[in-house]
Amino acid sequence: MNEDFATAMRRAVRSTRALNLAEATRVIQDALAGRPASYTRTSTHPEITPPPPIQRSTPFPVDPDAEIIEPSAKPEAEEPAQEVAHRTASRRLRKPLGETVRILRENRLAPGVLGSLHGAGLPGTAKHARQPIMPEGAQFLARAFTCPAGSRSYRLYVPASATERPRGLVVMLHGCKQDPEDFAAGTGMNAVAETHGLVIAYPRQSGANNASSCWNWFRPADQMRDGGEPSIIAGITKEIMSEFGLDRSRVFVAGLSAGGAMAAVMGETYPDLYSAVGIHSGLPYGSANDVMSAFSAMRGDGGPASSPKRLANGHRLRTIVFQGRADRTVHPSNADRIVAAATPTGAGCAVRQEPGRCASGRSYTRTIVTDPAAGPAVEYWLVDGAGHAWSGGHPSGTYTDPHGPDASSQMVRFFLEGQD
Repeated sequence: MNEDFATAMRRAVRSTRALNLAEATRVIQDALAGRPASYTRTSTHPEITPPPPIQRSTPFPVDPDAEIIEPSAKPEAEEPAQEVAHRTASRRLRKPLGETVRILRENRLAPGVLGSLHGAGLPGTAKHARQPIMPEGAQFLARAFTCPAGSRSYRLYVPASATERPRGLVVMLHGCKQDPEDFAAGTGMNAVAETHGLVIAYPRQSGANNASSCWNWFRPADQMRDGGEPSIIAGITKEIMSEFGLDRSRVFVAGLSAGGAMAAVMGETYPDLYSAVGIHSGLPYGSANDVMSAFSAMRGDGGPASSPKRLANGHRLRTIVFQGRADRTVHPSNADRIVAAATPTGAGCAVRQEPGRCASGRSYTRTIVTDPAAGPAVEYWLVDGAGHAWSGGHPSGTYTDPHGPDASSQMVRFFLEGQD
């Protein structure tokens, strides 16, 4: 290890101790890229910079005796007294250096639910996703919506098979570093919608609201009804419902990664607006309240998910979950927590597991929870060998895994099964 890299690691450790995750990430990325230590950027990203430690509690339990072994670290006696005091005071917040580097580097190399600061993402993410192919008579409209909470543009797919009276609406929330065109191409949801006569809305998260175009699922202001991003997404949903004469039984929301986490937020904050939710590689509602706790939840260190609100008839929102067993960005235990929170607690619920195998040879386990009073309540697809990508997606989009199973078709099938 050369001296410059060792110096960079010490700087990153000090920033991590101070809970300045953005600075630690920048230093490590510069070191890995071979940029000199004097390299600086002209801007920061406040939406991913944690507040001062005094403003929030420790987001995850740590071993108070845990030590970070710094490369080429000087003995404590040779360090300035101020730095020794700071290191002593922050000892309880330390994590092993190897784990710190792994967490930050994985955030740089994978799409994540917070996005990377300046990294490249998974293979194929740099390419420009082509516009989704549309049959004659279909439309892929560009629109915008504004409410007191803010403005967002969105794309609306109107199928040729049902231009006037569609069977339903699916609101699709993209992941970090994606956009509606990319998400539509990668998921192939427009083709599924054409088959079933559905309209599909793709809200666009703006770079002005998150530097990596992630939905801000982890911020308290964006986890509530009638405020923040949930109110914008709900407003888009209501606008389309009014236009096409749709009621709640025909309206659904789904998403990937940060979009999956935001779909969980929508299901919790607007259970009267959606009849089912699809969460792919996402996190449960209430699993984080800032950046540090978000990273902790992504690693699988989060606590129990908030119990979803019950509808007027006493039932919980129907939920389908897809999760890759080999996902190194969002730990599969998050899917377990989503399923546990969505599962009805009443007597008589039946649970069965069905192992399966795709034509590609990939295996999966499908868990089905049935409520005797309301029918299929939860489906959980745990896919062997799959990482952090849309299962069964098309390679023309980013963060897709074409080996299956087909998450788009299965989500729509699950959604429509519950129509009144």
